[in-house]
Amino acid sequence: MPTTCLRSALLLLAALALAPKLHAQSVEVASAAAPRLLAPAAHPGRLIVIGFMGGNVSAGDLRHREALLAQQLQQRDPARVEAAVFANHDGDKALQTVLRLLDKDGDGRLSDGEKSAARIVIYGHSWGASETVTLARRLDQLGIPVLLTVQVDSVQKSNEDDRSIPPNVRRAVNFFQARGLIHGRSQIAAMDPTRTTILGNYQSSYKDNPVPLTGYPWFARAFMKPHIEIENDPSVWTRIVDLIRAKMP
Repeated sequence: MPTTCLRSALLLLAALALAPKLHAQSVEVASAAAPRLLAPAAHPGRLIVIGFMGGNVSAGDLRHREALLAQQLQQRDPARVEAAVFANHDGDKALQTVLRLLDKDGDGRLSDGEKSAARIVIYGHSWGASETVTLARRLDQLGIPVLLTVQVDSVQKSNEDDRSIPPNVRRAVNFFQARGLIHGRSQIAAMDPTRTTILGNYQSSYKDNPVPLTGYPWFARAFMKPHIEIENDPSVWTRIVDLIRAKMP
């Protein structure tokens, strides 16, 4: 089997292996926040932060940093942030949430002023990182700017392009590791360097500094260990939090 096909097959199998075990104790962050997030208008000036989970993991599983980050941002800075996290197959829901939050007058359409006032950050891990770029691209087609995209060990989904950052994104950053059968994209690039700044493609290694993976099934630890380690690396997520907080009003 070609290397690319084997890599994709292992990722899918590992994602399916993860889902039932991790979903059992999940806490639905996105669902709990839905009544407020789906209100007609966002509070003026608040930063909209959208996260995407990797694999087949539930959006509310707080053992995953993607979900935990959204919860912590919302709880610590409710006056400055509107945060929500989604499974990576829920890109349509994420887009509709962003559009509702931007529709300040609740008339069901976005004016040029509402679009230009958008303050959006998007992040994700693995397939969720691929969905991050896809959402940014869909917002670009609608003329909506994005302040920052963050990719963590990005794995490209079928029919998506997780390398080319669209011109509506002001800044983008990529964190990756290069070991194991499943590993992230090592480089992202701006489609228009005059409009998008790539903050960096930062590599992590866990060969000599392993990250604990308590609660993950043996299959994931055997075949996806470095890929999961970067997802649980506190040093990576501290940098991400700092980047996001720098965008808060």
